[in-house]
Amino acid sequence: MPGWLAGEGERFGWVDRLVPERFRGMRVDPGRRGVVALAGVGLLAVIVAMVVVLREQPVAQPVPPLPAVSSSATSAAPAQAPAAPVTGGEQDELVVSVVGLVHRGGLVRLPPGARVADALTAAGGARDGADLTGLNLAQRLNDGDQILVGPAQGDGTPRLGSATISGPGATPPSAGSTPAGRVDLNTATESQLDALPGVGPVTAAAIITWRTTNGRFTSVDQLAEVDGIGPTRLARLRDLVTV
Repeated sequence: MPGWLAGEGERFGWVDRLVPERFRGMRVDPGRRGVVALAGVGLLAVIVAMVVVLREQPVAQPVPPLPAVSSSATSAAPAQAPAAPVTGGEQDELVVSVVGLVHRGGLVRLPPGARVADALTAAGGARDGADLTGLNLAQRLNDGDQILVGPAQGDGTPRLGSATISGPGATPPSAGSTPAGRVDLNTATESQLDALPGVGPVTAAAIITWRTTNGRFTSVDQLAEVDGIGPTRLARLRDLVTV
């Protein structure tokens, strides 16, 4: 039979065999001092355990209250003015239209302060038979200007077939002045009309035919009655011709 199922007498007999023979039958009596000492040790152990537990618990730090902002102070604060738009400085380049009797007509880009002569050079120069006497080659250009180079008359007489037309950024002319450099529809030759932008030989001949049939032009708007000139082309020619 196993030892742990043995009777009480047998169990104590087995335990007694583990105790040395000289200690068998002895009783441990700590006495009053011993009891007090054991109680003190137990109390000290309890205090140490409580201290360890309290130190391991997180301590909540108080958060300082935020200063209150009254609604009246918020409404009384002046609203910031919108930032002023940033204005650009001087233009980096000018865009000028050069049309007529030049080698490379179209838009040319020039530095600020450029003159008519610079624009003609950028356009490849004037072709043979071009009229430069009607142009002020030293005139300063503005962004959006147009330079019209027309044909010269056979006798070399200066005329207004070539002109510089100021763009929207140019200084407006003084009161009483008239726009210069426009082609007169009533006196212009077919070659002069052909030099206008958007007017080819066919349209130039049609203008001469209308003038021969109907007499003098009394208004630039009458160009709309010429075959081949619609509203778009008329708008392009309106500032280039006169009657």
